[in-house]
Amino acid sequence: MNFELIAKDKDTSARVGKVKTSHGIFETPAFMPVGTQATVKTLSNQDLSDCGVQIVLSNAYHLYLRPGEDIIKAAGGLHKFMGWDKPILTDSGGFQVFSLAVLRKVSDEGVEFQSHIDGSKHFLTPEKIVGFQTTLGSDIMMVLDECVHYPCEYDLAKRAVKRTLDWAGRSKKEFKPNKGQNLFGIVQGASYKDLREECAKALVAMDFDGYALGGLAVGEPKEITREMTQFTVEFLPEDKPRYLMGVGEPQDLIDAVASGIDMFDCVVPTRNGRNGTAFTKTGRVLLRNAENAKDFRPIEEGCGCYACRSYTRGYIRHLFNVGEILGLKLVSLHNVYFYQRLIEEMRDAIKENRFLKLKEERQWKAKL
Repeated sequence: MNFELIAKDKDTSARVGKVKTSHGIFETPAFMPVGTQATVKTLSNQDLSDCGVQIVLSNAYHLYLRPGEDIIKAAGGLHKFMGWDKPILTDSGGFQVFSLAVLRKVSDEGVEFQSHIDGSKHFLTPEKIVGFQTTLGSDIMMVLDECVHYPCEYDLAKRAVKRTLDWAGRSKKEFKPNKGQNLFGIVQGASYKDLREECAKALVAMDFDGYALGGLAVGEPKEITREMTQFTVEFLPEDKPRYLMGVGEPQDLIDAVASGIDMFDCVVPTRNGRNGTAFTKTGRVLLRNAENAKDFRPIEEGCGCYACRSYTRGYIRHLFNVGEILGLKLVSLHNVYFYQRLIEEMRDAIKENRFLKLKEERQWKAKL
């Protein structure tokens, strides 16, 4: 992977980088909106570009089930299918298999499961997931891993690490890097430091293009998320991107960037947007509340997003009250814009060696 480290903060482990892919460059830290089924819910590609989004995430599990490999292959790959010409990262679907599948049976060979959609039976192996993501044309693909939930007994977490490493090795062997694609390994180990260290060191020895921290943000207290992130990053190489999967809230991003994380994805901004909750620098705004009925200010004063430039809180509340889908779109758009501005603000602060000051200033404001 072509990863260039541009700047490091003098007081923390925060850093700014640049990743070059076959579909363009994205800067780090980077937040990837979640386009689970080849779309970020309610938002068009133009909306995403206008918000400054440089890379999106899609999910191999969902795309494997619908529309399926044949249709995406016939379309010329995922970029052409969804009309997005910038980088795409695809998750392997490991977490979805363990959280969504009706029935599942995990073996060393792979995962047998029933679709949460129609109950149809499927069997996925590490090799099959790599092959499917190769067809998708993902700029960054993730290996199949075994994700365990919190709390998790030590012996179960240890077995999952062993299987994750075995699957990672098989994925690496199957992967053909000559298509301009990149493959990331995923560090598992639940909340056990010795397992996290063991898994990270073994993956680094396999020499992946980047490394993700998985198995976090699955119900554990935020203190454990921060502790495991800070601990695990120390075992990952400086010249490769580091990706914290499924995180998070604005404060989570700030804390993780301070620990040296480069990439994030989460449904938080769009899921909250569809529920009428907007993120601002001073806290959450619950737009459905009656107090907004005659509030003709934008969602956030000074925000440059289309929703704030064009509509008021009172109007958006009205849209939610009458069930108009424009309301879902506008708040989702604002939240994605808010996240991109927060990431940009952090990048600028790191370059100017004032990230610690920014972190301290944002500490109470970002606890939304």
